Amino acid sequence: MSIQIYPGNPYPLGATWDGEGVNFALYADNATGVELCLFDDVTSEQESVKIKMVERTHQIWHTYLPDVGPGQLYGYRVQGPYEPTQGHRFNENKLLLDPYAKAISGAVEWHDSLFGYKVGDPAEDLSFSETDSAPYIPKAVVIDPNFDWQGDKPPKTPYHKSIIYETHVKGFTYLHPEIPENIRGTYAGLAHPVTIDYLKNLGVTAIELMPVHHFIKDRHLAEKGLTNYWGYNSIGFFAPDVRYTSSGTLGEQVVEFKNMVKEFHKAGIEVILDVVYNHTAEGNHMGPTLSFKGIDNASYYRLAEDSRYYMDYTGTGNTLNSSLPSVLRLIMDSLRYWILEMHVDGFRFDLASTLARELHEVDRLGSFFDIIHQDPVISQVKLIAEPWDIGEGGYQVGNFPPGWTEWNGKYRDCMRDYWRGENSMLAEFAERFTGSSDLYQDDYRRPTASINFITAHDGFTLHDLVSYNEKHNEANGENNQDGESHNRSWNCGAEGPTNDKAILELRQRQKRNFLTTLFLSQGVPMLVAGDEISRTQQGNNNAYCQDNEISWLNWEKADKDLLEFTRQLIQFRKDHPVFCRRRWFQGVPIKGLGVEDIEWFLPDGSEMTEEHWNHDFAKSLAVYMNGHGLRSVGPKGEHIMDDDFFIIFNAHHDPIKFKLPPKKYGAQWSKVIDTVTGHFNENGKLYSAGRMIEVGARSVVLLHSETVKKPKVAALARKEGAAI
Repeated sequence: MSIQIYPGNPYPLGATWDGEGVNFALYADNATGVELCLFDDVTSEQESVKIKMVERTHQIWHTYLPDVGPGQLYGYRVQGPYEPTQGHRFNENKLLLDPYAKAISGAVEWHDSLFGYKVGDPAEDLSFSETDSAPYIPKAVVIDPNFDWQGDKPPKTPYHKSIIYETHVKGFTYLHPEIPENIRGTYAGLAHPVTIDYLKNLGVTAIELMPVHHFIKDRHLAEKGLTNYWGYNSIGFFAPDVRYTSSGTLGEQVVEFKNMVKEFHKAGIEVILDVVYNHTAEGNHMGPTLSFKGIDNASYYRLAEDSRYYMDYTGTGNTLNSSLPSVLRLIMDSLRYWILEMHVDGFRFDLASTLARELHEVDRLGSFFDIIHQDPVISQVKLIAEPWDIGEGGYQVGNFPPGWTEWNGKYRDCMRDYWRGENSMLAEFAERFTGSSDLYQDDYRRPTASINFITAHDGFTLHDLVSYNEKHNEANGENNQDGESHNRSWNCGAEGPTNDKAILELRQRQKRNFLTTLFLSQGVPMLVAGDEISRTQQGNNNAYCQDNEISWLNWEKADKDLLEFTRQLIQFRKDHPVFCRRRWFQGVPIKGLGVEDIEWFLPDGSEMTEEHWNHDFAKSLAVYMNGHGLRSVGPKGEHIMDDDFFIIFNAHHDPIKFKLPPKKYGAQWSKVIDTVTGHFNENGKLYSAGRMIEVGARSVVLLHSETVKKPKVAALARKEGAAI
């Protein structure tokens, strides 16, 4: 086959079709040679054309092929020294994936040839493999970037109005009876009207997808008949994973993903991606050579003092070196691509502390954050950190820079401890409920810096949190040794399934307690898919390898009562700005009213003092929230006011009688929520000021007081100048 070859350009990196041909550009600083390999189709075991790339601008090898277009399959072979002790692992016998591939044609077929060394050799990775890996590795695909977005615009939902829903592309729709079978478990399945109508009705404003960057199924899992279901094992940071497509593998997956985003945006729902830039699927020194390791190992990974080995802050065998310019460029280019070309609305960064490490210390002002802060594209979308890694000093909750929000692990732990009756300080409960000012206020962040959650993909589901004291991960094949052992869970009296009506009723009440606390807390609530329908994983708290009924949502067994309770709860939060404040409580009287914006009470009706906050045995307290104390304005500069609310929390195993506050806080209160019954009624029973009200064991009661919006109060607020 004859083919024209032009010099091409070093930018942009990757394979870029311009309508007439394709420019190929690959960064490989330490390489001595690069060959571009073209394949006829996905069944081809050998390249049909091999092109020696002779043009090199600085560290980038490049060429332009005018006879090539979208759908072309390709890979690279890179020459250089194979000296693992010096950090170099070049092996031209290994076909390599383009780090900038926009689409990848399939999944890895595990074979010993995928390793740069001879598997089983006594010298381990110091040996050298001459076996060709091309038949077993998927190929990168040249794509057509054109797409009719039909005027698509991002919803740009502000944080204080956001309801985040974490889910898995496959697991959400795979068992859904109302979605066509041929698109279940795919991007098209998520874009189906049934899915979107469900999310809109629930009240979701943003869907947070577990990893969709093309990832690898670990060999040890494949040998056990398991898989990497969660996908935290990325190899293609620009390519939507091919396993979630229903339309094709030669670029069609990109179109299907874009269409999904477009449909979500039409419904006013943002799309947030869970991204894994802290490591790759190539593992440690004994891992495979699939891409980065063979292209330029020393220019991508954080190596140990002995360069044969990798620093591992992720528990996966390697760590990308985000302090290197080549890696920073890769990450930033990837983020911009997903924003500008794929129209996503934000990112949740897995093990984000790893990205902050300068040398070995976690430096919150590291290069990664400096670049994002000044980037006019990336800085404008939602940036959510998982603020920890497994390395020393890696737990960084509250330490990320302004502009970032964080998964608040301290919120999760505190609320779990409170509702299981653990002895813990009421002061921390109040702090977490009001937005965790101790973590975020000092560096000028807002309550919305806290992403509040009770459960996440990693750990028990909400149903299992109230049904199991211990993890039950036997299905993972690791003798139940994997997964977190300290879950702060409580089974309510029986381990796992039971027919005991009292236990079942208590479990339902505890679910309602958790959900009510979550959606009435200041900050941004995150709900895990299926928690609203009582999804169970049968006690498995680490279902990362379970691509089966353990992980998939079972729609036929959906808890419709809990679903309706959750739907109404979310709507109630949306209707009342007092629960989604943009500014911190100040604890000072509101001029013209004589009461504070927030006040805490004991069961006897007295205000809590400093001494009361330090008790670890107390289980009951109440909070008054003043609807006139928001100190914020709306989109058009209008002053925002709301009604007043009184919330009673009782984590004690017995009912309590709680005295309502004096008349100045509200002359009359109506019950909106009582988690004992699960009823949700804004026109509930009325209670006068100072009256005693019985609050059931382990329950929440929310009371509502309509307040007269006195003109003088609104005028006073305008005169003072309401802060944004």
